[in-house]
Amino acid sequence: MDSNTSSTPVARSINDEKPAEPTLGTLGDAAEPEKPPRDISGWKWYLTVVSILFSTFLYALDATVVADLQSVIVEEFGGIQQLSWLSVGFLLCATVTTLFWGRVYGQFDAKWLYIFHVAIFEIGSAICGAAPSMNVMILGRAITGLGGSGLYVGCMTLIASTTTMSERPVYVSGTGFTWGLGIVLGPVIGGAFSESAVGWRWAFYINLLIGAACAPVYLFLIPSKDPRPGVSFRSRITDMDYPGTILQAGALTTFIVAINMGGISYPWDSGRIIALFVVSGVLFIVLGIQQYWNILTTEARRIIPVQFFRSRMVLILFSITAAGGACSFVPIYMVPIFFQFTQGDGPLDAGVRLLPYIVVMVVTVFINGGLMSKLGYVMPWFLGGGALVVIGSALMYTIDLDTATARVYGFTILMGVGVGMFLQAPFSVAQAVVELENIAPAISFITLAQSVGITFALAIANAILLNQSQNRIEGILTDVSSADIQAAILGARSDIVQNLSPELKTRVLAAIVSAISKTYSLTIAGGALVLVLSIFMPRKRLFQKNADSTAP
Repeated sequence: MDSNTSSTPVARSINDEKPAEPTLGTLGDAAEPEKPPRDISGWKWYLTVVSILFSTFLYALDATVVADLQSVIVEEFGGIQQLSWLSVGFLLCATVTTLFWGRVYGQFDAKWLYIFHVAIFEIGSAICGAAPSMNVMILGRAITGLGGSGLYVGCMTLIASTTTMSERPVYVSGTGFTWGLGIVLGPVIGGAFSESAVGWRWAFYINLLIGAACAPVYLFLIPSKDPRPGVSFRSRITDMDYPGTILQAGALTTFIVAINMGGISYPWDSGRIIALFVVSGVLFIVLGIQQYWNILTTEARRIIPVQFFRSRMVLILFSITAAGGACSFVPIYMVPIFFQFTQGDGPLDAGVRLLPYIVVMVVTVFINGGLMSKLGYVMPWFLGGGALVVIGSALMYTIDLDTATARVYGFTILMGVGVGMFLQAPFSVAQAVVELENIAPAISFITLAQSVGITFALAIANAILLNQSQNRIEGILTDVSSADIQAAILGARSDIVQNLSPELKTRVLAAIVSAISKTYSLTIAGGALVLVLSIFMPRKRLFQKNADSTAP
């Protein structure tokens, strides 16, 4: 047995039906560097990369831009009961379509499919900017999430199809930079526009300007990569698992809606929430049966990449990615709320408070991409990152009204370094441990993990924040309605708190800060999961080719 095939146990476990092919990440004995699989170079290539990465920036920007716009949107449209749907609608559509888009990118030219998703995203942004009511705003957010999910999968697919395995971690780390930049600038841009003369609507219209600036690059420079040359359009359309797509979308939708509305819109033991969980459970069971026995589909077409469930490594990466999404987003939403109440910050200032956390996170993502590509080892990044997240989260769990601002910055910086060490790394590692034909499904599978982790973490964190603080505040402010208390906690009616007497204000703020600190139990659990799972990761190099080709 040659050295290449002997070093691919993961690939063999993923696809037991045939002998394993050499995987992309284990070609350490190659004498010459890989030739990039693209027909452009120089400034054209770098301009293309920057333009593609801008889509990740816009997707992340829209994921958080409403965090600081909630108050002005509710003030203009009303509908405080629908407030949570501004973020839930976006994340829901993004999550339930991720696997489907991954399969579609495996059928059609990634360039034109990517441009199609750009158009959907821009349409959703235009609807949000011009929305005359809360319902139309929620519709725009849903459409934006639909297009944004396709943009993110498309960005990863284009990187995978135009880069060598040895250089890929560096480019994937670029998505971490733009993702982090978009996340932190979302609240800042939203807050800035809400306080500017042009108004909050330009927080969405700005997407149209950036999209228009990048459009010539998308149209004329992105390389066309047909994954199935010679196959007819009709065959590509029919080679999709539509029953599985509907079942997984229904199962995820009912589950996500249940955890987002439970304890907030309705009690956890209400008939509506119980019914949603029951329907979700039934749909997941039916989906499992349909996928396992290939009912109304085939093994090659099925929406769930069942082959990955035979790979311990891919399942570990899925879990770590979900934990990374959760650990990265809980501080993004909770830190601004903390400073809005404790320091009286406005939306813009509260967003700026995130900069220490985000800056160190994105810098660490870049360092991870460069060094992991050069050295080839992956396990230490997950081990160290998980440990730092646990430490930083445990410290954030102890914050109270008297905690110094510098300490909060220090605690979040620890978390930022830890999360940055493994936030984007699974995308590169997953492509290194699967066979060539499984790269597109692997990208969508890992992207799904990130979306699920973010969505579930925000839903649970909001439930902890509201449930922990609301019960205590209702005993303090007996003449304020539950809906107004919820709005105040979420930042849509902060004047309720700021206008209280000093004694009542201190008691209310103590309740809110205590609830905020409890949300970090989620990041403690996420960091601990990454720490434990890292022990089961391989100690060998996965990017040996890059290490060899760059050696003196």
